[in-house]
Order: sequence, then structure tokens, then C-alpha cells
Amino acid sequence: MGPRLTMRKPDRNAPCWCGSGIKYKHCHQEFDEKIMRFQMRGCEVPSRKLIKTKEDIEGIKKSAVINMACLDEVGRQICPGMTTLRIDEIINEVTYGMGGIPADLGYQGFPKSVCTSVNEEVCHGIPSPDVVLREGDIVNVDCSTILNGYFSDSSRMFMIGEVSEEKRRLVEVTRECVDEGLKKVIPWTLMGDMSDAVHRHAMRNGYTVVREIGGHGCGNAFHEDPWVSFVAAPGTGMLMVPGMVFTIEPMVNMGGAAIYEDRKNGWTIYTKDGKPSAQWEIEVLVTEDGAEVLCR
Repeated sequence: MGPRLTMRKPDRNAPCWCGSGIKYKHCHQEFDEKIMRFQMRGCEVPSRKLIKTKEDIEGIKKSAVINMACLDEVGRQICPGMTTLRIDEIINEVTYGMGGIPADLGYQGFPKSVCTSVNEEVCHGIPSPDVVLREGDIVNVDCSTILNGYFSDSSRMFMIGEVSEEKRRLVEVTRECVDEGLKKVIPWTLMGDMSDAVHRHAMRNGYTVVREIGGHGCGNAFHEDPWVSFVAAPGTGMLMVPGMVFTIEPMVNMGGAAIYEDRKNGWTIYTKDGKPSAQWEIEVLVTEDGAEVLCR
């Protein structure tokens, strides 16, 4: 038995469900019918609520301006001797100063406005006055912003002073993994193709990719469907269609892929073997002919 159809077609002459004001037959009818054909073949397809309107996309882009300004400012100031709490302060200064709200603050109880993950911390590091960045450290700064109800999300790696060649290569290859994934964001193909490109590039360079944590839809909420794996097989996963927005954010480990959560704070994730991890994150829009990076 094939999957149950989830899209109810409006009257051809009624206004389109997307809010464009255009008749359905001249707007999204052909689009919906194409999705339904994929669904009839057994593909996982996005619901309409995951398809962003032009208004949504403009709102996300405006939010992203603030998010990227935050990371730019961190890049200008970050240095040996800085605490990760100071990074949190920079995020707050820029975000509130530009009229936004830090999406991380208070999210499911998270206590700060940004995640700062140093060396073997994979993700969700909590800024602290006790964590001082040292020469040779690598740190991921993961920033998320709300502006007028729209969400943007991206992260960057920063190398503190002179770092080892091993760490530098890890940071660079992880960024290449994101670029390889971006090339595979092609409308009307499956998300597993993108995931496999990310995973293969990491493996070719001798690294592993975290399995338990991945990317996510984003834009009208902080975390939307789909959950995005970076170890999925090609030919699997949700169909990528124009208007979808999600993050590409592989967590790449120098050693094994195994991780564990800090029992004391309930947030920070570490590599089990204590070796460094790196992550870059971009927020992408699937377009008619490829992808557009909305936030990096």
C-alpha cells in the first residue's frame, strides 16, 4: 500500500494556499501535483507548512543580517585570554542593538544566548567566565536570532592564535564538508544525497561524523522538520523542494564518532575519546535551480 496523501488540493480558481493572491491554477497547482507524484512513489515529502513564502524568506533574510553581524563581531574581537562569557556578551550587544532576540536564550532552559564549544566539545557548550580561550584552541560559536518572528541560525569555527596543523586541517575539512553538501542541495532530489556527500568527504579525510545530532528545518520556528542527518544513505530522506529552508551543520570528529552529554549541565556534548571536533553551520533555501545560502 502506498503512503497516504496529505495534500488537499484547493479549487483551481481559488486563491493559492501560499498567500500570493494568485489563483491556485496559476501558482502552486503544478508544484503540488509534482510533490504528490513523488509521494505516490513512496518518497517522504514536505508538508505545506515547510514551504516558505516570499514574505517568510524576506523575514528570514532580515533575521540573518543580525545573526551574521554577531558572528562577524565575534571574529573581530576573539583572541587568546577571552572568556567564552565575553562571546555571549558580544552576541547580546549586537543582537539587541540591532533589534533582534537571541533564540538560544531560554530555549528548553538553555541559560545563555549562544553556544560556545571548545576543542573536544562537540556542541552546546555554555559560555562561562571560567572558560578562557588559549592559544591553540578551536571554538565553535553557534548563534541563532529571532527578528519579527523569523529565525536564522549559523555557526562558525574560530582558531585561537597559532593552532596545530591537525586542528587547522579538521576545521578546514569540516567547512569543505558543508560546501560538498551544499552542491547536492538540488530541487526534486532526496536529502540523503546531500547527507552522503558530507559524510563521504569527511571519511575520505580520515574523520568521522556525529550520528545522533544533525541539522533541522528553520525559519518560522527555531527547529522545524525535517531532522537532517549527515550520515544518511543516498536515495533516502525527505524530498527537497523549492521553498524549503534547513541547516547544513555536520559535526566532524578527529577521532571516533561516539559522544556523550555532560551530566552536570545537561547540555554540553563531548567526543567520547577526547579528540577535537569541529562544526560549521549554514541555513539554506532550496530554489528552483539549486540552493541559496540565507545565513552563514
